[in-house]
Amino acid sequence: MKHVICNLAEVPAEGEARVFPFFGREVQVWRRGDRIRAAANTCLHLGGPLECKDGAFVCPWHGARFDMADGRHMDGPAPANARLMFLPTRIEGEELVYVWEEPS
Repeated sequence: MKHVICNLAEVPAEGEARVFPFFGREVQVWRRGDRIRAAANTCLHLGGPLECKDGAFVCPWHGARFDMADGRHMDGPAPANARLMFLPTRIEGEELVYVWEEPS
């Protein structure tokens, strides 16, 4: 299964993120070095939205922070070993595409 998340021109500069709709939910999309990443826009504490601040994703509800590099919980309320859910993606032409259960 494949699903276009966004056009590459819509991905913000490194250090910033942008929210895109994704099957009735939202994903955060950002650049990290040469990679473009996508993760569910959901705090692992109580499911709130995330905001990109100072190189981390921060939940405005209670202040949980997650690292943009690997999604790990940095501080604030959330399970200590929690990690954001990254989506499997690839670039096809000028689009960032979600890919799932494709044959190798």
